[in-house]
Amino acid sequence: MSENIAKKQLKNNIVLATLMLNEGIVDGLVAGAISTTAETLRPAFQFIKSSQKNSLISSIFFMLLPKKTLIYGDCAINIDPTEHQLAEIAIQSAHSAIQFGIEPRIAMISYSTGYSGSGVSVEKVRNATRIVKEKYPEFIIDGPLQYDAAMVQQVSKTKAPNSCIAGNSTVLIFPDLNTGNTTYKAVQRSANISCIGPILQGIRKPVNDLSRGASVEDIVYVIALTAIQSMK
Repeated sequence: MSENIAKKQLKNNIVLATLMLNEGIVDGLVAGAISTTAETLRPAFQFIKSSQKNSLISSIFFMLLPKKTLIYGDCAINIDPTEHQLAEIAIQSAHSAIQFGIEPRIAMISYSTGYSGSGVSVEKVRNATRIVKEKYPEFIIDGPLQYDAAMVQQVSKTKAPNSCIAGNSTVLIFPDLNTGNTTYKAVQRSANISCIGPILQGIRKPVNDLSRGASVEDIVYVIALTAIQSMK
């Protein structure tokens, strides 16, 4: 990169803030209210990068339902994760849940529950679930599960009677970005609820993106969560 290009880059507030974070001048970064996700996250991927114990960066949304808070992942970053990447997303999301005081009960979402269906996507979810169980046998996790079997106890009794989730999941992991992004927006708008995110995980220092439709309340929530992340 030439000196002129570097000087031009430093006129970008997000690039400048990312470099300040990288140098330890600030503890976290929140942006995106007037910029795209790519514009917000590209400098973070370039300069901050993933932490040593993580091979990828993923994201979660906190879905603020009337009676409980759910975690959805990954709804913003990884387009079509492999089974190993999907397992890592689930593990990162479980650790994020613990960090924010939520007991992780992980449902690996698919269009099929148990062995009722087959296909490349279903097998990916099944294998990712197995990988998580092998690495973290203490985690409460099941999959593949359809959304209703993961969320509704009565449905779970019929579709997945032996599931450890039993229709009471708190962390829902989607098989790809298309499913995750569509689901979080559908739930947010149809149920008229607040959702916070995307909150990045697996990154070396806290960087979080805002939706360009974010309200003042949304921004305050993300700032608060970023502050908590910076304390770990």
